[in-house]
Amino acid sequence: MTTPDPRLDLTISRIIKAPRSLVWSAWTDPSRFEQWWIPAPAKCKVVAMDLRPGGALTTQMSENGGDFQPHLSACFLDVRDGERIVFTNALTGGWRPAEQPFMTAIVTLQDHPDGTNYHAHVMHKSNADRTMHEELGFFDGWGTVIGQLATLVEKRVQ
Repeated sequence: MTTPDPRLDLTISRIIKAPRSLVWSAWTDPSRFEQWWIPAPAKCKVVAMDLRPGGALTTQMSENGGDFQPHLSACFLDVRDGERIVFTNALTGGWRPAEQPFMTAIVTLQDHPDGTNYHAHVMHKSNADRTMHEELGFFDGWGTVIGQLATLVEKRVQ
């Protein structure tokens, strides 16, 4: 686990009251992923989800029922079944350099007595990028989608 650098990184965590296997499935099944990845009421479409190092993660979003537009073009760096997903938009699928690298995210899932400890550690190349991400609404946006993820998987437990 990489230790967060407060000058460059943002982190967010939540206990999700569902087994880790359900959280993992919601992260790795494109049809489930589309249900929570972007704050509602916007819609998400998964264009590519190749869950392996070097594999692509490409999503599009639609706001207000409009056409789908590019949202994220990233590359998986590490995938540990049921435990960890690392992706970056500094690269695209196939290890291709991206035009505008911005962040690398490490998402970890750990068992917790109440379900799953979901933790996201988002790293930036500069303090300016970190600050911009925070000012763009990192905590609200990532908090909202983690909440949507929790709602999706917790209702399967009840």
